[in-house]
Amino acid sequence: MTLEQKRHVITAIPGPASKALQKRRTEVVSAGVGTMLPTFIEEAHGAILKDADGNQLIDMGSGIGVVTIGHTNEKLVAAVQEQVSKLTHTLFTVAPYEPYVRAAELLTSHAPCGKKKKAAFFNSGAEAVENAVKIARKATGRTEIAAFDHSYHGRTNLTMAMNFKAHPYGTGFGPLAGSVHHAPMSYPFRDPEGLTGPEAATRAITYLEKRVGASQLAAIFIEPIQGEGGFIMPAPGFLLTLQEWTRANGIVMVADEVQSGMARTGKWFASEWEEGFEPDLITVAKGIAGGMPLSGVVGRAELMDAAHAGGLGGTFGGSPTAVAAAVAVMEQFEEGTWFERAEQIGEILSGRLSAMQNNYPVIGEVRGRGAMQAIELVKPGTMDPNPEATDAVMKHCHQNGVIVLNAGTYNNVLRFLPPLAISDELLHDALDVLAAGLAKL
Repeated sequence: MTLEQKRHVITAIPGPASKALQKRRTEVVSAGVGTMLPTFIEEAHGAILKDADGNQLIDMGSGIGVVTIGHTNEKLVAAVQEQVSKLTHTLFTVAPYEPYVRAAELLTSHAPCGKKKKAAFFNSGAEAVENAVKIARKATGRTEIAAFDHSYHGRTNLTMAMNFKAHPYGTGFGPLAGSVHHAPMSYPFRDPEGLTGPEAATRAITYLEKRVGASQLAAIFIEPIQGEGGFIMPAPGFLLTLQEWTRANGIVMVADEVQSGMARTGKWFASEWEEGFEPDLITVAKGIAGGMPLSGVVGRAELMDAAHAGGLGGTFGGSPTAVAAAVAVMEQFEEGTWFERAEQIGEILSGRLSAMQNNYPVIGEVRGRGAMQAIELVKPGTMDPNPEATDAVMKHCHQNGVIVLNAGTYNNVLRFLPPLAISDELLHDALDVLAAGLAKL
């Protein structure tokens, strides 16, 4: 596919064609399926989306971190086309196929979960998390699960209970699953000044020991960089201190890397940035298959084998097309310079965003790793969240052909997840639009 890698706005966004499609949509699509920007996309390539009105938008969200290698990546498209022409479905638990095994080989060879590892594939990030819960409970014989403040793990009944933020993910959908507890997260921007990572971990451990009891916990789930929570990065030592405690108490440490994994931060997994941190299980999705629906759990073999035969799986889990896409993605990671590119993008983003922070006091903090960066907006001179400014800047970006996403417990974070295929020119153009939006506040 050829699509000029250039922002081009020719109508209002959304334009008349998108508005007509939106009218059709409201007649037949549930109102519960919300849309951030009702601009209908007809084609995409690299870091550019082309809508029904011919507008070309810079994608700074990657479908929330999914198209890490870029839209319609040539090798991925070829792999999917070839697989579709050969085999579309048997169900791996009925009659297996080689691409599933190859995808598991690639995933296990790079996951930082010890020496002997195994994997299983599913459809969505929430499914991966639910199956990680099943594995941990079966392996330990325990029931209780812990997550963290500001966490997000999915929209199924169990994962809604694991989320910190109720609206819009869980409001009115209860009763939710039980045996789920939330511990205080390390949030350096909002924690008491000087609180270290080990001290923040001790705070969480003390809470869990008193509230639940270490002997009752099957697993704790932690995002090494929180996604929907606003790209919160725990202070150094937080993850390691938690790990020491879980290992001492027979608790399964699960790293939810649905958003932060797959080269997004400049490494295979964000967990790798904390030296010595080795989770027992890792959940993956989003970027693993470049847009095809696939998720997985990878981890220590003895844990992965705890589930009885038939206990893991699903009709479409690890479909031939999806795992073929994953193989194409992961083989490119092995062969190319994607990790270096993620770090280059991170340097540009953090440099430009930090310069904006110096000019616009509405930016309280710039944070992130690699191509996973965010700014938290506050009311100038305070620590008070500023969701109104966040909405205004996001609206400005959208109207000017740049897709950015919001996040955060307080709806005051703008996050940036550009495809690693984005050019420096496009990246700077998007950031120029962002700066203009901040200047208007």
